[in-house]
Amino acid sequence: MNADELTDLIGSLLKLSALTEVAVLVGCLVLAWGVVRLLRGPALRHRGTLDGSVLFGKHSFDGVLFPVLALAFAYIAEVVLAGYVKPAVFRIAVPMLLSLLVIRLTARVLGVTFPNVRALRIVERSVSWVAWIAVVLWVTGVLPLVLDAMDDVQWKLGSGRITLRNVVEGTLSAGLVMVLALWVSSAIEKKLLHGTGSSLSMRKIAANTVRTLLLFVGLLVALSAVGIDLTTLSVLGGALGVGIGFGLQKIAANYISGFVVLAERAIRIGDRVKVDGFEGRITDIRTRYTVIRALNGRESIVPNEMLITQRVENSSLADTRVAITSTVQVAYGTDIRALQPQAEAVLKQVPRVLSEPGPTVQLTEFAADGLNLTLSFWIGDAENGQANVRSDVNLAVLDLLNRLGIEIPYPQQVQHVREQG
Repeated sequence: MNADELTDLIGSLLKLSALTEVAVLVGCLVLAWGVVRLLRGPALRHRGTLDGSVLFGKHSFDGVLFPVLALAFAYIAEVVLAGYVKPAVFRIAVPMLLSLLVIRLTARVLGVTFPNVRALRIVERSVSWVAWIAVVLWVTGVLPLVLDAMDDVQWKLGSGRITLRNVVEGTLSAGLVMVLALWVSSAIEKKLLHGTGSSLSMRKIAANTVRTLLLFVGLLVALSAVGIDLTTLSVLGGALGVGIGFGLQKIAANYISGFVVLAERAIRIGDRVKVDGFEGRITDIRTRYTVIRALNGRESIVPNEMLITQRVENSSLADTRVAITSTVQVAYGTDIRALQPQAEAVLKQVPRVLSEPGPTVQLTEFAADGLNLTLSFWIGDAENGQANVRSDVNLAVLDLLNRLGIEIPYPQQVQHVREQG
């Protein structure tokens, strides 16, 4: 588009026919919004929520489907109106809708794939700036001039030459390919991991494998789009192998260990484990690390290699029951043999305390100030907490001792004063 074409476009925008184009464009946007609303209703009833949906988003207009439909309807309307009026509004609207589609696709896919990552805001803003600047350059007719100038900037790469335009266009194409690969892999992973069951670990393996393969294929396509000869990757592969053998061996070991853990199913999502002194329930097994959540809410990120090379205590494989102990001290002279059955009966009445194996009360120590009794009992729902049930047991025993008039001793010191005559 040269200066005369830009002047002609501005003149066309000032004609009455532009109002017809505006009305048709508004109708295309309303039609696209209505179709999204119709499709969103059944999807919302089926899934329950669409917060993580790339197509629909949180609202009817912030997903990818709305700009896709709006762009399609606008393009069809432009073709139909071309036989009656000279397009002016649509020459601006179509590139803007295409730019909006690129921005929405990038933002939604990255937001779903990498949630709660602040750095994504910078990427989204960068994509928005590039997209809108491209639209302005296209509408004003400056874009062809810029592309020609970029063709003049070139340098030799091996036996061929590469221009700045090839690098920019290839980078944009590579970014689009990687975003699409992330979208497809995220959709497949979400579909595979939907629901629960004993096959969750195997489905996790399939999801990780699919994501890795898609990203690898996307990377190859992206490199080809940039203009890099894929035959040169053999040298790069050899160098990468040496790098993995030395600097990246820990990362490679963690990735391989992640697949081994998932394949052997010795440790599964939902198991209660203890690793390196940290005890909790496994909430997620990634390709590089495993997330363990303790009962107090703290989370530990454990490299998968530790799950292979170190001892791991898994209380979910054999038995879900957990033994808990508490200690109470009574005064010397207390009839322990009469107190033991009464205390055990009280412990059985505490909620969450299992009757089989039943609780026990044992004399474990002759302390300086009294007799130490150890209260032992079992629970079958450790995920609901241990401190709360231990508190209930202690309160029940305290009430029993108060009813029986048994004293809980406290440290006392007796001083003897010797008179010197």
